[in-house]
Amino acid sequence: MFKGTPELIAHRREEIIRACEKLYQTMSFKEITLKEIGNETSFSRPAIYNYFQTKEEIFLALFELEYKRWNEDLEKIREEEEPLTRVQVAERIARSLEKREQLLKLLSMNNYDMEANSRPELLTTFKAAYGRSMEIIRGILSRFCPEISEGERENFIYVFYPFMFGIYPYAKVTEKQKAAMREAQVDFAWHSIYEITYNCLIRLLEQ
Repeated sequence: MFKGTPELIAHRREEIIRACEKLYQTMSFKEITLKEIGNETSFSRPAIYNYFQTKEEIFLALFELEYKRWNEDLEKIREEEEPLTRVQVAERIARSLEKREQLLKLLSMNNYDMEANSRPELLTTFKAAYGRSMEIIRGILSRFCPEISEGERENFIYVFYPFMFGIYPYAKVTEKQKAAMREAQVDFAWHSIYEITYNCLIRLLEQ
């Protein structure tokens, strides 16, 4: 087992995650290999196995990082000094997700395989970041929409979070998909990440 200072381990892990993130900007999950990731780091490819055992573990770490980034934005909403209306709550959350395109792209992947091929300890830290986002959303609703009951807040969570899995595929339609829909005579209206998210949120909040 690799031994190093906590600082070195953290630095190497971050470098691997950043390499994966860079490749994910232009390549698909299927196309990205450990070799490709290793080529983007400053150390040998076999050394990756000292930190991550599978490609899925690296993507799970990137997924965790994206949730942490989103959580920072959600915290800012919860800490706003002025009261927010339901419309403003929907707007703020929708804008926060609009900036997290990579999170939405990861959500649209096959998360079952990603989680199944990751060690329990890594899955646990990922779930902590994921769970934290739910906790902050509950806090936003509790603070700015106090008339919403606890049961209604839970219903909000368990409708909105599964909904997020489909935002990216609907907002980021490729030319190939557009051509296929035209050929199939499918009536499709393109909407942005913000529009899709806001429309869902405002309907949940208005119930």
